[in-house]
Amino acid sequence: MKKHDPALTTRLDFQRLDPGLASDAACLPTATLHEAGKKIGALPSAIRPVAPHFRFAGSALTVHSPGGDNLWLHRALDVAQPGDVLVVFTSGVYEHGYWGEIMTTMAKVRGLAGLVIDGCVRDGVLLGEIGFPVFARGLCIRGTGKDFGATGWINYPVTMGDVIVHPGDLVVGDFDGVVAIPQARAAEVVAAGRKREAEEAAILRRLEAGEGTLAVYGWQ
Repeated sequence: MKKHDPALTTRLDFQRLDPGLASDAACLPTATLHEAGKKIGALPSAIRPVAPHFRFAGSALTVHSPGGDNLWLHRALDVAQPGDVLVVFTSGVYEHGYWGEIMTTMAKVRGLAGLVIDGCVRDGVLLGEIGFPVFARGLCIRGTGKDFGATGWINYPVTMGDVIVHPGDLVVGDFDGVVAIPQARAAEVVAAGRKREAEEAAILRRLEAGEGTLAVYGWQ
């Protein structure tokens, strides 16, 4: 069996977000953050919460996993810290259940914020009951392997659709989807998101008073 050398594949020294910033971001809708950042960071719309009440915000811990194999997800769980969001690229191989009840239980106990995987998971009902936020392309009962000779990477950039996610980026998920904001812009975008929410609240009050959108937005 080929021995795994973490020094060649796993980075542990990336900078995480301030927990207060992640907490502030968790109060904002993903669509608001996407728009406040000037339409950035929308991950593929196929990635959805397994249960409708799931929501999270935290620092990205990125995983590049070989297709059809979940050993690198277990390795990522072993090095993850409270508040981390596992962001997993499965090499374009979607039709496997990469994650289930066992891994969800470990992630919840260790205080992780969530999982975003560009692939499928299983044990859907149980995941909803456990309550740890899991966002995936869907459910699939097809099992995965554990190839100790296959190479993967932890905390290197991964691509989700047309978005590149780096370790430590702000990742937020809600019923509408998932958005990833570069760490360097996270504080700015969260502040802009708060401002946008206040402006939209004022617009809603005008609409409730009987005005129309053409007048409110000056499109007449």
